[in-house]
Amino acid sequence: MERNYRETLNLPKDEQTIPMRANLPEQEPRWQAFWREINLYQRMLEKPAPNGDYILHDGPPYSNGDIHIGHALNKTLKDIVVRSYCMRGYRTPYVPGWDNHGLPIENAVAKQFMERGETPDKITL
Repeated sequence: MERNYRETLNLPKDEQTIPMRANLPEQEPRWQAFWREINLYQRMLEKPAPNGDYILHDGPPYSNGDIHIGHALNKTLKDIVVRSYCMRGYRTPYVPGWDNHGLPIENAVAKQFMERGETPDKITL
């Protein structure tokens, strides 16, 4: 026996309340502007943290290959961990890693210059 549950759902009748499409390219800049306006990140860092600090140093992706879906998964999982600590009463500043892959990046850039017969003495941006 098949039952129709459509009429049992308690959903808003007004489509403006919850739009059917997310329109993220349009919505995200608005949210980011609002968060900057209310200084959300700084307020988050200044709120009381009864359990102390939880800092996850997030290094950049490896420089030996193209960016791929694994990089997105890595960032997503780290974000989940940090947010879960924030919700449990820890102060969780975002601390991106830097230059732990500096030499491989430098070597890759130098190789590109050598392949073109140039030297990286002067770089124009």
